[in-house]
Amino acid sequence: MLDSVLLLIVDTVISLLTLVLLARFFMQWQRVSFRNQIGQFVVAATDWVVRPLRRVIPGVFGLDMASLLPAWLAQALLVLIELSLRGVPLSGSAVGIVLGIFGLGLVELLRMMVYLVFGVVLISAVLSWVSPHAPAAPVFDALAAPFLRPFRRVVPTISNIDLSPLVLLLVLQIVLIVLGGMRNNFAPLLFGL
Repeated sequence: MLDSVLLLIVDTVISLLTLVLLARFFMQWQRVSFRNQIGQFVVAATDWVVRPLRRVIPGVFGLDMASLLPAWLAQALLVLIELSLRGVPLSGSAVGIVLGIFGLGLVELLRMMVYLVFGVVLISAVLSWVSPHAPAAPVFDALAAPFLRPFRRVVPTISNIDLSPLVLLLVLQIVLIVLGGMRNNFAPLLFGL
């Protein structure tokens, strides 16, 4: 029981750190201003890890790899901690175990990205209906726009109601199902099957 409580705490802390790092990555990718409460929180919560890494990890094609890489490492660490706390015996080769842990960490990172996009799109849609002039609305609109744009070209509006967020959320659910299935592909690396 103590292992479950410890795992819950570790999972919560690492998942929140990962989400904030991913938020910083997406905000820089979309060139969303950090001069708002959300942006200031994201910078304050991640500067301790991102600033030192920027000295050694360059950006790639305008993407902030100093924000993305620690998010991936955090998820790989979470996978390792979870396997250790659950007492799962790792019987694969050392290289296979490392590849399996980092592969599972990548799948979990992609899953967290999907959850972040899901939340951003949902909040953006709700704010557009309830409080379109809220201070946070432009931030969520700017983050959701690149993901909604392809669907807005295809999905027609009905009585001035944009249904593209609903279609995107359905697609994101399908992506989560696919990512859930990918987790099993790393079992041979971890367990030497």
